[in-house]
Amino acid sequence: MSTPLRIAVLASGRGSNFAALLAARERGELPVEFVLVASDKADAPVLQLAQGAGVPTTVLDPREYADRRAYDFALFDRIGASKPDLLVLAGFMRIIDGDALKPWAGRMINIHPSLLPKYRGLHTHRRALKAGDLEHGASVHFVTAELDGGPIIAQTTLPIEAGDDETTLATRLLPLEHQLLTAVVALLAANRLALVEQGIVFDHQPLRKPLRCVDGQLVR
Repeated sequence: MSTPLRIAVLASGRGSNFAALLAARERGELPVEFVLVASDKADAPVLQLAQGAGVPTTVLDPREYADRRAYDFALFDRIGASKPDLLVLAGFMRIIDGDALKPWAGRMINIHPSLLPKYRGLHTHRRALKAGDLEHGASVHFVTAELDGGPIIAQTTLPIEAGDDETTLATRLLPLEHQLLTAVVALLAANRLALVEQGIVFDHQPLRKPLRCVDGQLVR
């Protein structure tokens, strides 16, 4: 039996994406081990969720550091001590210093609630509605120093319905986000995805465009 993929999760809020990964592991769909959940907020519900699942947690308060760079290096030193194979940003609401990210190139992914490259940053549902888009979605990408700008692994889409507002759109998208993130982590755990100098490789072939998540499965 292969060694489970060691995962550290960074989150700032409730942790619904982490909960989805936990549930998938319990169902036997993810051969992974969660080695750490880290947060920048001591009251983040994701910490209680992790503790209830027996996953180690850590909190670093940005206000205790001189600047963002100092904070990020301290945070990643703490993460590195847990020896993860993969870092998953699951609602981690901070921009990370590029130099702190360098050692993790190709080993860190983020889930973002838009069809990147559209709507990097915050308020993605609002911006999609304001633009009059016909569809919305979420993306999982490898993290680089460029905000929400790393190579895109996979995306999920849904139509924007008449009468949708930010709340309804976010609510309908969330379960699709969970499916998308779980499917990408499953591919990484199976060593079917990698980031090389030329870009993303999927099943030993260059990935020319993001995979699509259809009913929880990723397809070209």
